Amino acid sequence: MSYHVEVRVVPREGILDPQGKAVHGALSNLGFAGVAEVHVGRLIRLELDADSSEDAQRSAIAMCRQLLANPVTEDFEVQILQGVGGPV
Repeated sequence: MSYHVEVRVVPREGILDPQGKAVHGALSNLGFAGVAEVHVGRLIRLELDADSSEDAQRSAIAMCRQLLANPVTEDFEVQILQGVGGPV
């Protein structure tokens, strides 16, 4: 079965985030004064073939640990969106 997976990778709390700082400054300059903090990350969408949603989850986590996220500076979250047959 094929599973649609989203991986969200963000800078770990306390780690310098120059992109987030730049976006925060730009939002402030545009008059959005209520923004306290900005973190810029990335979204990775995968379509994985796996026997179950649990197997797809395990595979995506392994991908994050080995390639998709830097374990020293980034945190990640894996979400299984749906299988071919519908929502999981």
